Amino acid sequence: MSTATENGTGGNRSSEKTYKKTTSSALKGAIQLGIGYTVGNLTSKPDRDVLMQDFYVVESVFLPSEGSNLTPAHHYPDFRFKTYAPLAFRYFRDLFGIKPDDYLYSLVNEPLIELVNPGASGSLFYLTSDDEFIIKTVQHKEAKFLQRLLPGYYMNLNQNPRTLLPKFYGLYCIQSGGINIRLVVMNNVLPRSVKMHYKYDLKGSTYKRRASRKEREKACPTYKDLDFQDMHEEGLYFDAETYNNLMKTLQRDCRVLESFKIMDYSLLLGVHVLDHREGGEQGQAGGDGRRPVAQRVLYSTAMESIQGDGKAAEALTTDDTMGGIPARTHKDEKLLIYLGIIDILQSYRFIKKLEHSWKALVYDGDSVSVHRPGFYASRFLKFMSTRVFRKTQPIRFSPSKRTRTSIPALKSCSQEILSSQADERNEEDRRDRLVGARSLASLDGQGTQNKSLTDQHLYDKLSGPDDVASSSTFTLEDSAICLTSEQSTMDVDMDRDDGSVLDVYLVGSFISGYSCLNID
Repeated sequence: MSTATENGTGGNRSSEKTYKKTTSSALKGAIQLGIGYTVGNLTSKPDRDVLMQDFYVVESVFLPSEGSNLTPAHHYPDFRFKTYAPLAFRYFRDLFGIKPDDYLYSLVNEPLIELVNPGASGSLFYLTSDDEFIIKTVQHKEAKFLQRLLPGYYMNLNQNPRTLLPKFYGLYCIQSGGINIRLVVMNNVLPRSVKMHYKYDLKGSTYKRRASRKEREKACPTYKDLDFQDMHEEGLYFDAETYNNLMKTLQRDCRVLESFKIMDYSLLLGVHVLDHREGGEQGQAGGDGRRPVAQRVLYSTAMESIQGDGKAAEALTTDDTMGGIPARTHKDEKLLIYLGIIDILQSYRFIKKLEHSWKALVYDGDSVSVHRPGFYASRFLKFMSTRVFRKTQPIRFSPSKRTRTSIPALKSCSQEILSSQADERNEEDRRDRLVGARSLASLDGQGTQNKSLTDQHLYDKLSGPDDVASSSTFTLEDSAICLTSEQSTMDVDMDRDDGSVLDVYLVGSFISGYSCLNID
């Protein structure tokens, strides 16, 4: 599609790219003439609501080289300039705060800058001098698909102007010498005013997703998925709020693309390392030596494009960040991230289905780039949320080793204290029982020999019986004697001290419970 022609003599050779047999200089001139006429002519039309038929309107104007009553003269070949859905795209530009004068100034008054081989699609890219817009040549099927996409695109932008999807500001076609060259005007994702130390084209697939040797030899190569895993194995870290906003935006955008049956799109990711300041001038001059300029387009920066509070995004969009999203590496290097979804004009039609089926027979079907939209979106989101973008974990309190080891010691000490206290209480209870048993025998001064024997046996029982069988046999008699003694004492000696009666009652109750436990 694109070739180089050599001009000049005497060894002074200058190569100029051609696209469909049209030189780059002629193409840039025709673009500026055509857009200047159509946008200027559109200002005479009153503003109104966008109707469904407005998405399918095509306006055409012929611009001869000698000029006419409506068009100026020029030194390029005669051409016809077509504008697709002019009212619909005017609405899109108004939605992002682009005034007609600013749009004309960016595209017409300043020379266009041709980007040197930015991709492998064979398309030409032109950048405006103020870094606002990119003009890209597209194929016929891509332009036709964008026309069909416009009603749904209009609805999505109304609901969600903060998006990482491409923002289309115009669709045009240049006809010259029987050749059609279709162009689309979009937002610029990577500003030239900030040097990109790393640039990636990420799809979430692994099949042949590594930059070629020729690409790596460039001054600013575009790496791919496997290269990112090698160079940023731990991923890029964001604070929790930024990470959640970023993933929310990606999920919503992928849902929209899936509903339109779009696949094979990419995430264009630019990484600027803040610690790499060449000569201390980075941040004042960009990667090409130009001073950064304030962008006029709404929601055009990476920070503004992600879902979140608009005020918070505006607060972070300063001259130091230039709209980039602050991030860090696992080594705590400070970064600025610029990103956007690109190449969305690929639908999963018959040719793509056939390509996926053929590759699935030879390779792993889930690893190839071309896949059905639902699976492609899921794989894309999984790769971004787990391999590329990660959330920084908040710092948690971790007790010292000394503190952790002292806890069991305190617990053991407290258990020993409680155990000793329990032993002391058991010993006191044992003494009280023995004293009570002795006071039971002293209640009757004329006690018989049988009662003395019973007292002696009771003492032996409470001190610790050796034979369990004999103990359980004698317990019933002990209980009966103690209960009889308690009853006779209460009947005869009513005038005795209350403390003695209480002792007898406690001993009788204890022996009664003890006998019940040993009966079984």
